[in-house]
Amino acid sequence: MMAITHAQLALRNGQDKPEIWVAYNGKVYDVTHSRLWRNGKHYEHWAGQDLTRELADAPHTEQVFEKLTQVGVLTVPA
Repeated sequence: MMAITHAQLALRNGQDKPEIWVAYNGKVYDVTHSRLWRNGKHYEHWAGQDLTRELADAPHTEQVFEKLTQVGVLTVPA
């Protein structure tokens, strides 16, 4: 699995690169083709960042990530 830095993730925000990625629990997922993440935004959540803490406020569980393709693992910042 590819190691992805926070900087690399941040560029996949729906604006800077063609890919749209989000991270959850140390895993990075591709949401590029999800109609729910058009333009890098899903309700009040933005792509290109770690959504682990934000999931507590979501109306769904972490099982939603099982439907997505994992593209890598998020590296721990130094």
